[in-house]
Amino acid sequence: MLRQNLQQKLLQKLSPQQIQFIKLLQVPTLALDTRIKEELEDNPALEDLSLANMNEPVEEYPDKDPDDNFDKDDSSDEFNEFNVEEYLQEDNINDYGSKYDQNNDDDEERKEIPIAIQNSFFENLEQQLNLVPLSDKDFQIGMQIIGSLDDDGYLRRAVTSLVDDLAFSQNVFAEDEEVEEMLKVIQSFDPPGVGARDLQECLLIQLRKKDAYSPVIQKAIRVVEDYLDEFTRKHYDKLERILNMDSDELKEVVNEIIKLNPKPGDTGEATTKQLQVIPDFHIANNDGILILTLNAKNAPELKVSRSYQDMFQHYDKASQKDKKLKEAVQFVKQKLDSAKWFIDAIKQRQQTLLKTMNAIMNYQYDYFLTGDERNLRPMILKDIADRIGMDISTVSRVANSKYVQTEFGTFLLKSFFSEAIQTDSGEEVSNKEVKKILEECIGGEDKRRPLADERLTEILKEKGYNIARRTVAKYREAMNIPVARLRKEL
Repeated sequence: MLRQNLQQKLLQKLSPQQIQFIKLLQVPTLALDTRIKEELEDNPALEDLSLANMNEPVEEYPDKDPDDNFDKDDSSDEFNEFNVEEYLQEDNINDYGSKYDQNNDDDEERKEIPIAIQNSFFENLEQQLNLVPLSDKDFQIGMQIIGSLDDDGYLRRAVTSLVDDLAFSQNVFAEDEEVEEMLKVIQSFDPPGVGARDLQECLLIQLRKKDAYSPVIQKAIRVVEDYLDEFTRKHYDKLERILNMDSDELKEVVNEIIKLNPKPGDTGEATTKQLQVIPDFHIANNDGILILTLNAKNAPELKVSRSYQDMFQHYDKASQKDKKLKEAVQFVKQKLDSAKWFIDAIKQRQQTLLKTMNAIMNYQYDYFLTGDERNLRPMILKDIADRIGMDISTVSRVANSKYVQTEFGTFLLKSFFSEAIQTDSGEEVSNKEVKKILEECIGGEDKRRPLADERLTEILKEKGYNIARRTVAKYREAMNIPVARLRKEL
């Protein structure tokens, strides 16, 4: 039976100003400049004072409080003359829901390494195909095969699927054997291994292009053809018995195989343009005293336009207001409100960043003095949130997207947070300290007899770290270190 009833609830909703601040807080320095440009273009009531001094050099990390970048006297006079508080309850408010661009589009600030113009992987294959004397039909088949390759150079579509593609898209009717023959032609192109349908075929194509009379190459072909699974699992003892080889012979074969390229299409093009990291903070060590500064790009010189304030006052004092004039007053008022809120959000962002980073620096003071990961204290988001009197989510937004430059590298703030582990003496240490010890143990092990997780657990217990074997395995996997069997070398 359906019933209607009234119910009162207390709900907590974020105001537009709070939403705007949250969005600005998680924006890294690299994207903040773009975000400010978007706001300047969208809101004519907002002005950037730094545009008037574009030719003057600006220090990226000035040795002063970033709040000093603002002209306090000017801004306070402007806001005293114009009071927008009475309009804060109006419904017509900017939502600030625009997406942030992760790349800096400022032509003056952007500095890219010049890259030589070169043909792409697929263009090189097409050029090689043009040099082969082929019929029109075979050429179309070859182009279809090249177009079906993955970025790593593999052909992962079945031959029957290629035949269907040719018939439907190119109106070319081919047999499976014809596609197979053209695939062999493509597999003869450079880079060696291109057009393979799996890893085994890729390695065999490359080996067969080498000296076919070399005993090492012949043995390597046999290993890849018949014992690739044992090779990838590093069952070297088994391979020595099956192939009747000693350790030195097998080592030559293994070295020949590991020199092959498992991804012939991976030319590195995707990594030529990497996201530039601009640190949000800088920590300097001045004779044992740490000095924290905020990147000056986080403190833009923004102000509310004086002309827009005068325009609003002129319109608002008009004795007679028709519909168009009221719309003009509403438009100007909205832009002035938006400009003030944006400036306040930028200032609040500055203060929150400095407050959070200062708490992290003081909590990890010994680490920032030395750079030794073993000096990192256990620290979780709640530790910093309690120190600065803010919510954990606020600290998380800062830690997940901000970088700090130190004398020993540039790091994401998130990397300084870690769980606590209790030693036999009852002292709590960071799990990063345990990971560092694990890394040193594995780095100094005998690669012919790598340390198993059980042995690593025993070593840690001898050092006072009472950790289970599964925890050691979890830390090893987090550091992308394979199991002992896969670390074995001849």
